[in-house]
Amino acid sequence: MFEFAWPFLLWLLPLPLLMYVLLPNAADQQSAALRTSLFSRWRRLSSQEGSASRGKLWHLLLAILIWIALIIAMARPQWIGEPIELPASGRDLMISIDISGSMEAKDLSLNGQRATRLEVVKDILSDFIKKRDGDRLGLILFGENAYLQTPLTFDLMTIRHMLMESDIGLAGASKTAIGDGIGLAVKRLKERPSENRVLILLTDGQNNAGALEPIEAAKLAKHAGIKVYTIGVGADKMIVNDLLFGQRVVNPSEELDEDTLTAIAQMTGGQYFRARDTQELKTIYAELDKLEPIEEEGEIYRPVKELYYLPLSAALIIYALAFLLNLMNQMIMVRRIS
Repeated sequence: MFEFAWPFLLWLLPLPLLMYVLLPNAADQQSAALRTSLFSRWRRLSSQEGSASRGKLWHLLLAILIWIALIIAMARPQWIGEPIELPASGRDLMISIDISGSMEAKDLSLNGQRATRLEVVKDILSDFIKKRDGDRLGLILFGENAYLQTPLTFDLMTIRHMLMESDIGLAGASKTAIGDGIGLAVKRLKERPSENRVLILLTDGQNNAGALEPIEAAKLAKHAGIKVYTIGVGADKMIVNDLLFGQRVVNPSEELDEDTLTAIAQMTGGQYFRARDTQELKTIYAELDKLEPIEEEGEIYRPVKELYYLPLSAALIIYALAFLLNLMNQMIMVRRIS
């Protein structure tokens, strides 16, 4: 459907005619009421000495067309598309991921090959995001600091792309600010409907940085009505080669603070999950995939395409044409004089 955003400006179309009728001698007065460059151009175009009457007529016609095109452009013509119902029946789901240096540990496997924790998380979480059609997702990354990688959006492709772009050290590699990762999510989710807010937090360590303690952040989440699901990732056993003692078994997840992650989930009505290998992580996301969406009233969106550039371009082209005609007339006059 075609319409004007500012249709009242179309009332300016007869303004030059009104000026001509009401102020017939205004063109010869130094104190003319309206003295824009456009009208000055019209005056010169319509009062060239020695110009043929046909040339004057063309100049006048082109000036009128320029005025009409400019007024139409100012009125902002638009094409309004058909109504589109946005998917508003899903959840507002924020995902907060640990990208500290410990996520670089290669104690998990991916497609039969040893892989870092972050590589496995990216692979499995990417499939999880792909299935979230109808949910509004956001992505937070945290290490020593927490920052918003992607705000809440229905654009799942962008979320997946920004997830794949994340890397160890982008938020500081030496420490882990779990509390800040929760706090930033609370800040972004608190304005959304209280029945529909979920945070999924994944980490492999314990809080040792940031301005906000995890339990305090959990209290803020509870107060805001945000349900937090926590995931502790990392193997319990790993065989390493030591030059002095040979092969030995170590626990690469000894720094994982399961008690705090469990307390956060219980305090907010969520659940704590433990992912010791790739398959367990897949199972966890499959379980999270069963969260029931809260039905909401659908949002209607009508795409708007601005068309003002079309009449504006036409006005510029006509003005250029008028300039060329005037130049040609001047050249003809010079030839006749010479």
